[in-house]
Order: sequence, then structure tokens, then C-alpha cells
Amino acid sequence: MTPELLARARAVLRSTPVVDGHNDLPWAMRAQVGYDLDLLDLAEDQSGRLHTDLGRLRAGGVGAQFWSVFVRSDYAGDQAVSATLEQIDFVRALTERYPDRLSLAFTADDMERARAEGRIASLMGAEGGHSINCSLATLRALYALGVRYMTLTHNDNVPWADSATDEPAVGGLTAFGEEVVREMNRLGMLVDLSHVHEDTMRAALRVGEAPVIFSHSSARAVCDHPRNVPDDVLAQLPANGGVAMATFVPKFILPAAIEWTLTADENMRAHDLHPLETTPAAMEVQRAFEAAHPRPEATAATVADHLDHMREVAGIDHIGIGGDFDGTAFVPTDLDDVAGYPNLIAELLHRGWSEADLAKLTWHNAVRVLRDAEAVARDLQRTRRPSLARMD
Repeated sequence: MTPELLARARAVLRSTPVVDGHNDLPWAMRAQVGYDLDLLDLAEDQSGRLHTDLGRLRAGGVGAQFWSVFVRSDYAGDQAVSATLEQIDFVRALTERYPDRLSLAFTADDMERARAEGRIASLMGAEGGHSINCSLATLRALYALGVRYMTLTHNDNVPWADSATDEPAVGGLTAFGEEVVREMNRLGMLVDLSHVHEDTMRAALRVGEAPVIFSHSSARAVCDHPRNVPDDVLAQLPANGGVAMATFVPKFILPAAIEWTLTADENMRAHDLHPLETTPAAMEVQRAFEAAHPRPEATAATVADHLDHMREVAGIDHIGIGGDFDGTAFVPTDLDDVAGYPNLIAELLHRGWSEADLAKLTWHNAVRVLRDAEAVARDLQRTRRPSLARMD
């Protein structure tokens, strides 16, 4: 990256900052310090421990962040619901702790207001339908607490929807799963199709009445991983109005990283660690494995290859960014924390992307998709009562 390109990239981000679709800081804070912001102050530089802190968010040009209120999919039933509530509680505590830097946001207008005030709009997304324990009343409660998207599954199936990384069980969505999508539309909660099986994607697009998002997924045609979006689904986004937000996770964007990561995951299990764990002790195990088995390295150019393809298939109005920082042990070399977004924007400028197109990628598309979901919800609420459907 030349200094000129980086300067132009930073200018773009000052005008239209990044709306990032997915950051797992809340779970990292749970795992490392039990959510205690006195023990891990995010106003200080946390390089080497986290991908995210307030200084690096500002340096990276982040203007809005969907904080993932994720709980692992091996949490079940009421345990999953309680852990999700604890995640929500942390995000609220986070915004209260740093009110000069962060602004809790529930609407597209809130996002624009935070940008005008120079604060980072803080939204929430629940990662996995296990968080509602097959209860539409729980779904409504999460919305009332501020959750503005829900990923229908995480790495494992839920009883009503198939995951991308589990054996298909229901053929996409069950009748109850379709009702979950309809109720999310009625509420104004974005349906997030990252992590779901491709048949689940297609079913949700068929049933849904509002735009969808992929909060952190890239292009399957560029990297053939089931977590990515097939071209036929990307091609449906213009009619749906949705947005696919490219992720930075190397195993989802670099074909050579897929097999390496499977071996690294087995090494974690051999050390009695969950493959997704990113605590200091877990990262020591990962670094030791990496030293013995050098990993294929993704870069900002790797992500840009996905964005080029996604723009070609879905169109410039239907793409965004969802890095998945603090939810992955490994990241691209020049996107190694939340300060790295200017490197990606500079790479896209180098490839000839216009500043108007970059503004859509970083800010306008994500704000628009939430605003459109809000408009659909207003219309549906005039004629549709809260659903009383039950899994049984």
C-alpha cells in the first residue's frame, strides 16, 4: 500500500466509516475476565490480547459495530438463553462505561446520529437460533432488549433449521423455522444467514418479506467452504434488498487454509480446548502449532478478491464487511485487528473501486438494510399480531 492510497482510504473512512457486521468481543471478555472492564480496560491498548479496543476501532475508521451476543452452540435450552442475556448485559455495560466513544443503537437513525456525534454506534446480533430455545416469546424479548439481527444457526443445527457445518436434518427450515423468519420480519429483526446451510438460505429468502443479511460470510465461488454464499443466493440479493458482508476468517477466504485449520482444530481438541477458544492459554497452543506447521496466510487482497466477486454477482448495493474479529484465532496478515480496515479500502482503491462505491460498502448499504427492515416491520405490524406458534 502506498502512502497516497492509505491517505485516500482514511479519507473515505472519515466520511463514511465502516459498519462491521460481526465482532465477538463480548464472548472474548466473558472468557478472559468474566466481563470485568476493570480487569481489561478497553480504553487502553489491548494488542496481543484482543483484536479490539477503543483506540484501534477509531484508528480503523469503524463507525458502527454489530457486537455479537454469541453463545456456543453446545449451550442448550435455558442455559443458552441465560448466557445470551449475559452477553446483552455486557454490551449495555460497555456502552455505559465509555459513553464518549460508544452509543447504543437500535435503529438506522440511531446509527446516523452516532456518526454525526463522532461516536461508534453499538448494535447487537444474536449468533444462533439456540439462543431463543424454540420460543418466539424469547425472540421478542431479545428484540426488546436491543438485538437487531439473529443468525438462524451457529455451527450446529437447531431443531428448526439446518447449519452449514452440520449434517442436514430438516431440509432447510421446518414450518416453525419459517414462522421464526416471519416473526423476525414483523419485529424488524434482520434475518442473518451466515452459518446456515445453503438450503436454509434459499428457504429464508423464499419465505421472508424483508431484506436479509449475511453478517460474516464470503463468496463460495472464490473459496469453496460451506460457510460461504453460493452464487445463486448472492444473485437473489438485489430482489430481496439484502446485504452480504465479507468476512476475514482465513479458512473461509483462502482455500489453502481450510485443511490447515482442520488440523489446528484437532490439535486444540487434543489439548482439551474448544477450537473456537481464544483465551491467552488457548492462543499459546495455537501459536505453538503454527510455529511447527506454518499456516497459509491470507491478506487484504484475499478479502478483496471475494468482494470483487460479490460485487459482480450481487451488485454494489448488496455487499458489506463483517470481519469476525475476536471470534477467530487467525486473521489476515494486514487485517490483524480492527485498526486494519484502511488496508482493505486501500487495496480496493488500487483495484479501481470508486469512492462512491466504497461508501456503499462501508456505510450506506448496512444502514439502508436496517432501515428497510424497519419499514417492513411497520407495515406488517398493522395487520399481523405476534405469532403464538410453538415448535411442537
